Amino acid sequence: MTAPLELMGAPGSPYTRKMVALLRYRRILYQVSWSAGRPPKPGYPVPKVPLLPTFYYPDEEGGMMAVTDSTPITRRLESEYAGRSVLPSDPVLSFLNDLIEDYADEWLTKAMFHFRWAHQADYDNAGPLLIYWSQNTLDAENAGKVSDAISKRQFDRLYVVGSNDVTAKTIESSYARLIGILDELLQKKGFVLGGRPSSADFAIFGQLTQLAIVEPTSAAITVARSPRVRAWVDLMEDLSGLDPQEDGWFGADEAREALAPLLTEIGRVYAPFLIANAGAIMVGEKSFETEIDGRAWTQPSFPYQAKCLKWLREGYEALSGNERGSVGALLSGTGCETLFD
Repeated sequence: MTAPLELMGAPGSPYTRKMVALLRYRRILYQVSWSAGRPPKPGYPVPKVPLLPTFYYPDEEGGMMAVTDSTPITRRLESEYAGRSVLPSDPVLSFLNDLIEDYADEWLTKAMFHFRWAHQADYDNAGPLLIYWSQNTLDAENAGKVSDAISKRQFDRLYVVGSNDVTAKTIESSYARLIGILDELLQKKGFVLGGRPSSADFAIFGQLTQLAIVEPTSAAITVARSPRVRAWVDLMEDLSGLDPQEDGWFGADEAREALAPLLTEIGRVYAPFLIANAGAIMVGEKSFETEIDGRAWTQPSFPYQAKCLKWLREGYEALSGNERGSVGALLSGTGCETLFD
């Protein structure tokens, strides 16, 4: 495939940043249009679900189709482009990669939205950026009006991702702990799963392009807790010059020691969320209440994240018996094992 991949996104979208950095690392030719929020170019379809980023692929009829959702796109790229894989070849480590990537995409985004809109300094910062990222020639007066409208709409939708007065401390505490965990983990070999980047790295990076840089409150937390993590975000932006080694991934013993704190954090906050959310979806409840990290948690139920749990469980069942045993040993005591009971 020699033609450049085309995608549309926004600098303020963690998933766009995730995928652009991944494409750079994999040395896949691409062209990105920073046109989110505007109609697509003539002849380009509108995605059925307006998610970012949107990739444009040729369809069977000679036209184009709009494809979204970063995780399956990443797997598609693995089948279409050889070399510099972001998926570990070992099935056990690959499964852990899937779990960590899912946590980053679906839990860390709660922190991203929370810190973007829940505090006044962040709220005041985000509105104008969202406008100028999309329309940087707009005059200040009209930009201010549009910014106010978008900011209010986003603030009013915080409840959808679970950010509210009940959940705020849980979200903020979880983010602060994660930065400390990443600080220790990156000291091992430079990346989450060893000495080369995985799709989990790019998923975490995507969220941190906003949390560690754009949003003032969470950016201050990041720098105070770990200049290393803040620097890592800059390094992840373009890894096209990195020479990954085939044996760069953690071995089994290394993974057990290195990943235990991160898996424990996932088990502490994300696992109970996934289970409670899936339970609500199963019985048709539009919202749910549970306990996460010793505090009450309440939010609307989210069908997509019920699918995430389903996909993780299918991935677990697809492992061989020995591989499930190895995964079980790595997850034992972290809280993540509850996802597969």
